[in-house]
Amino acid sequence: MSQFLLEAQNISHGFDTLLFHDVNFSLKPSQSAAIIGRSGCGKSTLLHIFSTFIKPDKGSVTLLGKDLYTLDDKAIEALRRYDIGIIFQFHYLFKGMTAMENVEVASMLSAESIDDAILEKLEIKELMKQKIGELSGGQQQRVSIARVLSKKPRIIFADEPTGNLDKETAELVMDVLLHYIKETGAGLLLVTHDDSMEARCDVTYKIEDKILKELKEKI
Repeated sequence: MSQFLLEAQNISHGFDTLLFHDVNFSLKPSQSAAIIGRSGCGKSTLLHIFSTFIKPDKGSVTLLGKDLYTLDDKAIEALRRYDIGIIFQFHYLFKGMTAMENVEVASMLSAESIDDAILEKLEIKELMKQKIGELSGGQQQRVSIARVLSKKPRIIFADEPTGNLDKETAELVMDVLLHYIKETGAGLLLVTHDDSMEARCDVTYKIEDKILKELKEKI
């Protein structure tokens, strides 16, 4: 069995033009990794390739021991429902529901119970009866993160999750995500422009000149 939660080999992809080529990447249990780079370099595209949403032009992705793009739609849907957590910069919550109802949807679909400790750590437990429209943007983002974590994902893909948050709230969110992966053995892959968030990850990669380069790994 592979020691990696995620392993990608020789990934190349582009749309009108080539974004990147010969990308190799791996993520271990309890590890956090950040991908940085200029806008338009392909960071989010690479994240989507790793997380089931875009099949690469070339290369292979092994996610949780499965050769991802040889799977049928049913198997990919099962991965998305039970094993993968996706956090976006924009929260995509159900506006007509309360915060708790939004979190309950994810826990019901994944057959997991809601962990009150996560709500407390995100400082939203007292807000859970409020409608989404009554919450601030930062509160809504924390509800969306609680919704993801309530699934108990084995790997979290986060695309600019703190991009719309103030520094204090961004630090709180990173505290919670990093604690979660250390406690559960999950992995975290973060795409960000925020240097302070990137610096907290175990390893940092940069897409530059159409190549994914490893910049640092902390001991």
